[in-house]
Amino acid sequence: MRALIAGCLAVILTGTAALADPVGKYTVAGTNPGGGSSYSGTVTVTKTGDTYKVTWNIAGTQYNGTGIGNDEFIAVSYTSGGNTGLALLSEQDDEWKGIWTYAGGTKIGTEVWTKK
Repeated sequence: MRALIAGCLAVILTGTAALADPVGKYTVAGTNPGGGSSYSGTVTVTKTGDTYKVTWNIAGTQYNGTGIGNDEFIAVSYTSGGNTGLALLSEQDDEWKGIWTYAGGTKIGTEVWTKK
């Protein structure tokens, strides 16, 4: 019984170590809400205590966000000038993929982060 428990614990710990958190530098590609135009740029995610600082640079405009999450998802509230919004991404096949919208929006856009 101890061997079985130790074996299960080893599998769990090994699997957990293999998972990636969202910290890093990425290229970003997305579409604006409602099937709008596409865009590309960069995004940087850094750990800030229990939260994440997320900074996008899209066509020379910087968007700053605060995220919460773990190695499976990240939810980010962001601002740029008078614009605010929300993004939700999950880790899939070595990329972070998700959806986003502006505050008060009724349509969603998509976004993919690919590690640099």
